[in-house]
Amino acid sequence: MVRIRVLVVDDHRIFAESLAAALAAEPDVDVSAAGSGPAALRCLERAAAEGRGFDVMLVDADLGTGIVQGAGLAAAGTAPAPGHGSRTPVARAVADDGEDGLVDGIALVSGVRSGQPTVRSVVLAEKDDPRRAALALQAGASGWVAKDCSLQRLLAVIRGVLRDETHLPPALLTGVLRELTAARKHRTESERLVESLTPREREVLRCMVAGLGRKAVAERLFLSPHTVRTHMQNVLGKLGVHSTLAAVALARRAGVGPVDLAGDVVERGGQLA
Repeated sequence: MVRIRVLVVDDHRIFAESLAAALAAEPDVDVSAAGSGPAALRCLERAAAEGRGFDVMLVDADLGTGIVQGAGLAAAGTAPAPGHGSRTPVARAVADDGEDGLVDGIALVSGVRSGQPTVRSVVLAEKDDPRRAALALQAGASGWVAKDCSLQRLLAVIRGVLRDETHLPPALLTGVLRELTAARKHRTESERLVESLTPREREVLRCMVAGLGRKAVAERLFLSPHTVRTHMQNVLGKLGVHSTLAAVALARRAGVGPVDLAGDVVERGGQLA
């Protein structure tokens, strides 16, 4: 019998442990429960390192915790991975999507999709919300399920997403499609604005997305702080925004990622490497 490995992530411990116990009663399901985003990251990294990675992650839409702050693990047979730092590949991906190191359910889905793309994510929600459901799908979720659904319905979703199906409540379909269409329109406009930048300005924008300040950008690109300031002003003007935060948000909508801070300096002597 092929067994399905499921990770339940919810910061309401009673709910997480109760759902894990109910799922564990199924003969083909192995389940663990994590009480926070950081605990989930440790579970995922340890399981992957041991060659027994999870197949499906069920994550609370309203999960809210920090990557650095503590993370007790309420688990059915799973403990934190010894020797794993707080910035594993999945954790770095989550940090890129979180704000100031905070992890909500959708940010966790996005990070897991980037760090462990074979894991299918299903978001558990207390209420139907077309906007957040659309955000979850964009982040890589394969399903959005009400927390008050039946166990049999949840099991059907779990098995369905492993067949590459996408599951949404019928009442959400119209609203989610409307949100996705609007998001696609905004992304297209953002891409058009980013394409108006020069190669140097795009590199400066990627540094801004990575959170680098003017001095750090200058050191990285071998430019004077004054020149970097000019480039940043040009970037804001061409993108039609008035702050770095707005420029970063627009860049992310256009699919612009951060410069690789762990790699070599990307430019030398004013030439693109």
